[in-house]
Amino acid sequence: MTKMLKVAVIGCGGIAKGKHLPSLSKQKEVELVAFCDIEEIRAVEAKEKYGNENSKVYTDYKKLLEESGAEVVHVCTPNDSHAEITIAALESGRHVMCEKPMAKTSEQARAMLEAAKRTGKKLSIAYQNRFRSDSQYLKKLCEDGELGDIYLGKALAIRRRAVPTWGVFLDEEKQGGGPLIDIGTHALDLTLWLMNNYEPKSVTGSVFHKLGSRENAANAFGSWDPEQFKVEDSAFGFITMKNGATIILESSWALNVLEIGEAQTILSGTEGGADMKNGLRLNGEKNSRLWETKVDLSSGGVAFYEGEEETDAYLEAKSWVKAVLEDGEPLVKPEQALVVTEILEAIYESAKTGKTVYFD
Repeated sequence: MTKMLKVAVIGCGGIAKGKHLPSLSKQKEVELVAFCDIEEIRAVEAKEKYGNENSKVYTDYKKLLEESGAEVVHVCTPNDSHAEITIAALESGRHVMCEKPMAKTSEQARAMLEAAKRTGKKLSIAYQNRFRSDSQYLKKLCEDGELGDIYLGKALAIRRRAVPTWGVFLDEEKQGGGPLIDIGTHALDLTLWLMNNYEPKSVTGSVFHKLGSRENAANAFGSWDPEQFKVEDSAFGFITMKNGATIILESSWALNVLEIGEAQTILSGTEGGADMKNGLRLNGEKNSRLWETKVDLSSGGVAFYEGEEETDAYLEAKSWVKAVLEDGEPLVKPEQALVVTEILEAIYESAKTGKTVYFD
């Protein structure tokens, strides 16, 4: 008989409905036993769609932790509450998958990591782009040394005009920042993971609020309210690693540019390079000639779940559930996610002070 893993979701807004709940509901080993949101109607709607008659609804996460019987908790709330809820869940004996970024600040992220170590419970952060087929293929090439010594990485998260105008995305107090902490975090995580380099030496950052103050601005999600736009619209970082490698991070919700792309990386190594600009492309030198090729990722076999392609979000949930049930290690380690948060925070600090931030 298959063991059923009892899972609770705290925060039933957009990211839960768009990613976590659909993906968890397709895992045959998962039973969604509890749903929590400060707006009860959202928890009720989540239960009706993804729960069963025995599933519980809560508006107070503390009560959920006391009563629900869940073994695993998914934290899908605004960034400022990630640490508080995650630590409470870990200390109550639950394993936790927390939505990205790990936390609003590096201090909060370190407290989360310490709680996971103290309790012996598993903690992972939802960086699902690692599970894309192009990411997985490129990771294997990097591990096999096909690119050689990777000394330059570019982490790209650029939108022309696609500012999220719902929820708390524009609220600096709730989120801790704008596109850098929202989508830049995905690009940086992917780049650090592919390079397998988590030792930053210094960070220099620039942050801009150039377009956010405009009224009736053209935007994919409708014009934003300038009075509510309290975060940056673009942020950029220059990161030097202890081994001498360099990472350039570009992030924006609103930039007058035609070359766009999210959660993409460009890598340059001594033996070859790779980018995700138009599919996965590789380049290098062989027999004194330059070469380049585009990888056909459709030829390796595509996995399906009841007729639907297995998305990166589905594979993330599948991997996480397997790690919990088999007492394995999650693909996204909290130590790695902490470094992402530390670098993001350093970019904001550098932009504010006008000085380079150095790591010990």
